Amino acid sequence: MIKVEILTAPGCVHCEEAKKIIYKVKNEFPNIKVEIIDVTENYEVAQKYMLMTAPGIAINGKLEFIGVPEEDRLRRILRELSRRE
Repeated sequence: MIKVEILTAPGCVHCEEAKKIIYKVKNEFPNIKVEIIDVTENYEVAQKYMLMTAPGIAINGKLEFIGVPEEDRLRRILRELSRRE
């Protein structure tokens, strides 16, 4: 199982865009679990990833994107992780 954490903040327009991209790509990878984390309520998560601005995308415990993820790069990362499982 690949764990994707979408680190968001209330009222963040870019966070909504990041969610759309993640959910679009998720359909291609059935072994993905997506968790949405509001960093204003879970500050320790923001500290863990040293995230200063939302959105952030962490995959399997590693911060891969700050800001809206590039769809092609996201697919490449997920494809590679899927092969390793």
